[in-house]
Amino acid sequence: MKILTVLTYYRPHTSGLTIYAERLARAFAKRGHEVTVMTTQYDPSLPLEEIMDGVRVIRVPVAMRISKGVIAPTFGLVATKLVRENDVVQMHLPQFDAPGVALRGRLFGKPAILTYHCDLLLPPGRFNRLVNLVVNFQNNMAGLLANHIVTYTQDYADNSSYLSRYASKLTPILPPVELPVPTLEDIEQFGAVNRVAERKPVIGMAARFASEKGVEVLLDALPLILEKYPKAQVLFAGQYRKVMGEYEYYDRLMPRILDYQAKGHWRFLGNLDPAEMAAFYPNLDVLTVPSLNSTEAFGLVQIEAMLNGVPCVPSALPGVRQPVTMHGMGEVSEIGNSASLASAILKVLDNPEKYRGDIEAIKKAYEPDSIAQEYEKLFAKLQRKQ
Repeated sequence: MKILTVLTYYRPHTSGLTIYAERLARAFAKRGHEVTVMTTQYDPSLPLEEIMDGVRVIRVPVAMRISKGVIAPTFGLVATKLVRENDVVQMHLPQFDAPGVALRGRLFGKPAILTYHCDLLLPPGRFNRLVNLVVNFQNNMAGLLANHIVTYTQDYADNSSYLSRYASKLTPILPPVELPVPTLEDIEQFGAVNRVAERKPVIGMAARFASEKGVEVLLDALPLILEKYPKAQVLFAGQYRKVMGEYEYYDRLMPRILDYQAKGHWRFLGNLDPAEMAAFYPNLDVLTVPSLNSTEAFGLVQIEAMLNGVPCVPSALPGVRQPVTMHGMGEVSEIGNSASLASAILKVLDNPEKYRGDIEAIKKAYEPDSIAQEYEKLFAKLQRKQ
């Protein structure tokens, strides 16, 4: 089968959406499909075309940026050619160009499937409100034109104003999750560099430094945690400097974080590659996902942590609460409530044996090959209807 995957950002860009798309594209390729990823050349130093892990990646030049999005004038022209050449089209939303791609699928008789990752909610401001309106309109047009929509969980779908409109053509499919298996030496070296033995317990957070991720909720929870565990530290994995659209948020929180850094209670790790992430998780005592709104739909990092035996404390957002609810490896905290987050983290730290899950079963449920098979069933079903 020839599969076309379309999204705005692809590797080497790092986000939950791009990681999902990359894992799924690789899994399709390993299963013998001819996979093409169409994306944007958001960084002019990136090649316009290359092969990555058996996947053909085509990047469309960018003329300008608008907020967190890009304008690529030739996107439609390239999409016309690629949709015609492939058997099915899979798009990752939010994505400004998705309606045009879905329409081409309709015109050429190729099933068009949307994978809806999360809502887009930009920070307050007149311009951002306009961007939100435009993207929401585009997403709705894509929803109308697409043959089917995939989301991570029914919980998120039931609580999404967007997805609830398309309940008749909606299928929940769990996200693909995989990590390299670290050596004991890698784990120990990571722990030594980050002084894990001296600063226990270790609370992990893996995210971009962005307002919707709830970094300040963890900051406000720290004093309560430090009362009981005065040597506790936070290891923050992910981009924290120069995150697009988050400069004011960074400037507001950094004075407090610098104070915690000076006392050994906070350490920024920056972006970690998969091998480094694999060494990161086993050094944690708990991972937290204190996200604040529906721009977070699941929290893939929770499954990555659980595969390493690490319990999690997410906020009670629809979808985000599901990994802990399904697998019993952690506690759920109230959204935006630092006292609740501290209480849940302390509960996990105080009783770690209570939160041991069936790691092999979790691994099987999320392995990319299993997820690719679920997509294949959906593709075949839709092709029969064409």
